[in-house]
Amino acid sequence: MDSLETYLVPLILLFFGGMEVLSGYWHRSKRDGSDWIQEFGSFMVLVLFTKPGIVLLVGFLGALWFPALPNAFAEANFWLVFFGFLFVDDLLQYWYHRLAHETPWLWKLHRAHHQAEEMGFFVSYRNAALYYVLMPNIWWIAIVNLLGGGLPVSVAIVLKQVIVIGSHSTTRWDQYLYKYKWLNPLASFVERLIITPAFHFAHHGKSMQDGISDPNGNYGNMFSIWDQLFGTATFTRQYPEEFGLINDPEDHWTTNMLYPIVRSAKPHSELSPQYERGDTTLPVPTILHLEAGKKYLYCQCGYSRTQPFCDGSHQGSKFKPIVFSVKRDKKVKLCNCKLSKAGPFCDGSHIEMEQDTCDQF
Repeated sequence: MDSLETYLVPLILLFFGGMEVLSGYWHRSKRDGSDWIQEFGSFMVLVLFTKPGIVLLVGFLGALWFPALPNAFAEANFWLVFFGFLFVDDLLQYWYHRLAHETPWLWKLHRAHHQAEEMGFFVSYRNAALYYVLMPNIWWIAIVNLLGGGLPVSVAIVLKQVIVIGSHSTTRWDQYLYKYKWLNPLASFVERLIITPAFHFAHHGKSMQDGISDPNGNYGNMFSIWDQLFGTATFTRQYPEEFGLINDPEDHWTTNMLYPIVRSAKPHSELSPQYERGDTTLPVPTILHLEAGKKYLYCQCGYSRTQPFCDGSHQGSKFKPIVFSVKRDKKVKLCNCKLSKAGPFCDGSHIEMEQDTCDQF
């Protein structure tokens, strides 16, 4: 592990940590000891055990099973390996991160990352330990290192860490690009190339109800091009005021870090062996009086315990809620069967559903 990464990544952390201290963030922070233990602990496990372990394992098995592979890229052009590594690495990260929000089991390993109620440079490393063991781009690092691309990989990782840690940090370095009109063209170029704090803060926002957050979008790690390409990008140039989960059971840090070895004792927690995400759809609409201009968050997944509104139960599925409002105070029928094509409003689809059920008998 004698590489640039070993020395420069801690310096990057110290730089952003120092900036947060100077800005007064740590003085205002409400983070408790559990937050710091979880984030620092996850970082130490990753850099001392997980990443070195995977690199050594791939190196050993690769040399044993494929003796022609070690150092096969040793004479390759530095920039070719550098850009080739980054391209594959970030594409893998995008899909792994996206699947962590769309797959129930992976979401449980990633959920701790979104429990943080404040942003900060160390939030970058807040995940269950197993999440990193399964992360495909760490295995990709090991493979390219085996092939002799250690130097370009190290340089690429250092550059990537500047962007990743910077996009989690409270320094909000991109706000200056939005503040001055003459810098707006540069802002457009930057935010459509790399992940900025505004772009990633939106991913950590608590709810789409604020018109800024998109917890089920903005999945990019270093480059925002993947979100744009696959239709998951949201650009607002604003920062959410609330972060975290809508329904946070506040599990102990040991559960968040060591799941599934350590399970939650809280039955309503997703990390509990007793937890069940059941179907809460109903064959009848809900009639409610809605206020003009107020934003509502409608459940599309059919798992919410606060039907017809979202309670965050869609995480770990491919569904996301709908933000909607009405132009004047009025009573409306909101769909509970989740089949309405006018959705969130009822269009009578539940009647067809009942009819189809009757026809079966």
